[in-house]
Amino acid sequence: MSMRKGVIHNLAKLSTRGTPKRSRSAGTKLLLSSEETTEVIFLPKARSFCNSTDLSKNESEVIKHENICRESGKTISVFDFKSYMLQKIKSVNQALDAAVPIREPIKFHEAMRYSLLSEGKRVCPVLCIAACELVGGQESTVMPAACGMEMIISMCLMHDDLPCMDNGDLRRGKLSNHKVFGENVTVLAGYSLVALAFEHMATTTKGVHPKTMVRAVGELARLIGPEGAVAGQVLDLLCGDKSDTGLEELKYIHSHKTADFTEAAVIVGALVGGASEEEINRLRKFSQCFGLMYQVVDDILDVTKSSEQLGKTGGKDLLANKLTYPKMIGIDKSKEYAQNVSKEAKEQLVGFDPEKAAPLLAMTDFVLHRQK
Repeated sequence: MSMRKGVIHNLAKLSTRGTPKRSRSAGTKLLLSSEETTEVIFLPKARSFCNSTDLSKNESEVIKHENICRESGKTISVFDFKSYMLQKIKSVNQALDAAVPIREPIKFHEAMRYSLLSEGKRVCPVLCIAACELVGGQESTVMPAACGMEMIISMCLMHDDLPCMDNGDLRRGKLSNHKVFGENVTVLAGYSLVALAFEHMATTTKGVHPKTMVRAVGELARLIGPEGAVAGQVLDLLCGDKSDTGLEELKYIHSHKTADFTEAAVIVGALVGGASEEEINRLRKFSQCFGLMYQVVDDILDVTKSSEQLGKTGGKDLLANKLTYPKMIGIDKSKEYAQNVSKEAKEQLVGFDPEKAAPLLAMTDFVLHRQK
């Protein structure tokens, strides 16, 4: 038995000790069945104990999220996060490739595809799919919406890198869009991706009631618009040089410029999947916590990793005097805050089917521990 597996085994045994009425965390309650003999294996705890550098080389392996529930000695559920992500990313990439074919004008469509099909984590489209499947929907039904989310995300990254915005030269391990196609083409290609996102979502989604689609489109438009992500981005640009900006303003910026995107992905996916109002409310809270955690981790990585490690221009926030959590409260407290928000996100998934919730739980850990 390997060191890691040995530690996992011991942690699982320890998790079942004590009185039957002892309190458990919300995350543990989600994974435990009613049987007190159920063992829960916490890979992150084992990883921390072993302190092995090998475990951090591949973040997909680090966050494999082997949540294995054993009842009376029999394995009843295994979730392989790496395989799940590879399969979902492959499906999303194939759908994106088909949605934006090469056509005239060639250079313009190449610019759209250059950013849209570049290697990325595909967090938002996978969130969209996972939320749909969580409430009983199908991947095929929600795929147009998932593609629409990635089109909008790609536009944001293209425009964020422009000299008038964050002035980034690298994105996803290669030159930013405007460095290859020019600023004018990048701006227009970005606009076109947003328009195409709504068209694709509205015209190719099958099997969803028109009223539900109208609501989903409305949610997406609101969350990326002037009172959503755009509001956060504008305040982010305006607050950089202000010395009197506090944590409330910083949370507002992050909650809008990033968390509104994850909220859009999750809520649109849940709506298409047929979620109840109660489920939508809980998933809205989950997605806001998830997005806030994502941006806090992003702030940390910007000051702790190189451009080569990140696959994008590192240190941009510091050079631009941007408002970030490390700048306001330091790196250690930022990490602690991200962990607390991660815990809060997971608590929103208590009560959902554990197997269907496993992807969202694993993605939360993946984002918290990501290295780029």
